[in-house]
Amino acid sequence: MQKDAMEALLEDYISPSELSRYERQYYEETQGNREASAQTRFEYAWALIRSKYSSDIRRGVMMLEDLCHSGAEDARRDYLFYLAVGNTKLKEYQIAQGCVKKFLAVEPQNRQALELKKLIEERMTKEGLMGMAIVGGAALALGGVIGLGMALSKRH
Repeated sequence: MQKDAMEALLEDYISPSELSRYERQYYEETQGNREASAQTRFEYAWALIRSKYSSDIRRGVMMLEDLCHSGAEDARRDYLFYLAVGNTKLKEYQIAQGCVKKFLAVEPQNRQALELKKLIEERMTKEGLMGMAIVGGAALALGGVIGLGMALSKRH
């Protein structure tokens, strides 16, 4: 998966009707205090991660975290990958990095995971630099206001 494809994955949003379909399946299986199958929980979590709403994405991430701890070991790599995607969408880059790192510990040459890792690092750098620019700009503006205040106080 190339960078453009990984970007597309991170920008992929599910339609409300499709999300409702996964939600209905999940709730049908959980009727009467039953637990939904791991497959249904995974599909619903993945659908939630593809939502436009951060609250849905967070619910999907929580479901995937639960699956990582209680689900089948052979599916854990998928859970970790989509956990990384969800956390990247939430801009929880350090958590996303940790998920990718665990994934790569098992499958070090996986191209999707390597590409996601690279994209996460790029976003961290970009947003870190933007964050520093905002802080720097605020400090500069504050310094200007203080300087102006001092200049005005000298006049009086």
